[in-house]
Amino acid sequence: MNAEPTGAAASSPSQADPQEIARLRVAIGRLHRRMVQHTAGDLTFSQTSALVAVDKLGPIRLGELAARERVAAPSMTRTVSGLVEAGLLHRAGDPQDGRSYLLSITEQGRGFIEALRTERSAVLAAGIAQLGEEEIAILRKALPVLEHLAEQES
Repeated sequence: MNAEPTGAAASSPSQADPQEIARLRVAIGRLHRRMVQHTAGDLTFSQTSALVAVDKLGPIRLGELAARERVAAPSMTRTVSGLVEAGLLHRAGDPQDGRSYLLSITEQGRGFIEALRTERSAVLAAGIAQLGEEEIAILRKALPVLEHLAEQES
């Protein structure tokens, strides 16, 4: 009798199957693209990402936002300018540092994000509605793992 694990039990996290990783990457990418295609308005991906980040983080300096979004400050300046002009973000002087500005979301920006989330959730819900009960149960069980993967820093 062989006491060595075989198949999936033999895999360790550091020895994940490259083909399975590729399948997961493709599946997540396709789901993401499907949801991103359903946006409430004409914002770019960068603008949407920045707006959602400001909503989540609260008032934030442009440099901090650029670092969190992993883009150069001049790029973020252009991104934020469009959001300010559209009335989705507000730019105000930083009381802690007179040379800096704090970005905060406006009520219009919150409304945009809520509409966006509703629309994207509906797209995902429509896909899930086409699954069988067993597949939905598997998805529920996998959710904490997917959340953990999504929150890891690379």
